[in-house]
Amino acid sequence: MAKRILITGGTGFIGKELCPRLLERGDRLWVYSRQPPENVKAICGRVEAVNDLDSLRSGPGFDAVINLAGEGIADKRWSASRKQALRDSRIRLTEQLVDLARTWEKLPEVMVSGSAVGFYGDQRAAPVTEDTTPHDEFTHRFCNDWEKAAMALAGNNTRVCLSRTGVVAGPGGGFLQRMLLPFKLGLGGRLGSGEQYMPWVHRTDVVNALIWMLDTETAQGPYNVVSPNPVTNAEFTRTLGRVLHRPTLFPAPGAVLKVALGEMSRLLLTGQNARPARLLDEGFEFRFKELESALKNSVGKH
Repeated sequence: MAKRILITGGTGFIGKELCPRLLERGDRLWVYSRQPPENVKAICGRVEAVNDLDSLRSGPGFDAVINLAGEGIADKRWSASRKQALRDSRIRLTEQLVDLARTWEKLPEVMVSGSAVGFYGDQRAAPVTEDTTPHDEFTHRFCNDWEKAAMALAGNNTRVCLSRTGVVAGPGGGFLQRMLLPFKLGLGGRLGSGEQYMPWVHRTDVVNALIWMLDTETAQGPYNVVSPNPVTNAEFTRTLGRVLHRPTLFPAPGAVLKVALGEMSRLLLTGQNARPARLLDEGFEFRFKELESALKNSVGKH
């Protein structure tokens, strides 16, 4: 049955693949964005563009809410003001969505809200599942507050699913786009020791997982949206070099990254050996299980 769905972040790297998929199956979409309506429609397709969430207050509401909005966590150095901007773009917006939903004639059946495996903080090489105790640092506190804001809507016949997403690869954008030029020039290399894990996932599997959470009536709570086969940064580097047929001889020393990026360098120098335990246990199937095939698809070398 077609659903009425409100989406934030619909024009982003994940959203621009998610929206056409939902439209293809007959769902009706309202996309909240600060971009002009014509831009939203050009990116997302036949959707209703929403510039002001208050315009949806006290209305009939929606069957589902998918909350993917947020400024890029690695776009700028983490100053105090930047950290606050990151929190506002995710936590404050999520609180606004929950408050808005409570004014509707009927609460949504499900809210699927973004999060990240950064919830767990640095876990070194230990396997990480949804039951792992997090390491207390900025990314954990940030994701934890973000998730709490979404979970405030749980209950009263509303399911809340949390997508703890890893490093997303896919064609035409995302973190991989930033890496391609130096690697194509033969200037790529591992980051720091290269021993830190990179919990990667292909964008198609992220979109499939979001739709699975949307449709699976028993799904609720946190899900690690990562490949079943995480790799270290060194292995990721070697695989990308192999896909591009380029050497990877230029490592970026950890000390240099710390000076250049400050606290944000932890995004590159630490990681999580994260596993999608709950998704696998509950029957979800990944399309891209191996890194090399995911990277070939992402860079157009099928």
